[in-house]
Amino acid sequence: MHIQLNGERREFASELTVSELVDQLALTGRRIAVEVNEEIVPRSQHAETRLTTGDCVEIVHAIGGG
Repeated sequence: MHIQLNGERREFASELTVSELVDQLALTGRRIAVEVNEEIVPRSQHAETRLTTGDCVEIVHAIGGG
């Protein structure tokens, strides 16, 4: 399966959920936002949202400051 991840084509052995992708990218526990095909995926839906070939995924890190 291939997806566009933050503008780069990435290959994966099989279909993943958003949660599995976050795990593979070692981003678990970090403050991130995930968008799939221009739609924000709430953290509560990461485990049930399946990615398929051709999906465009954007992951951004929240940065605190003041």
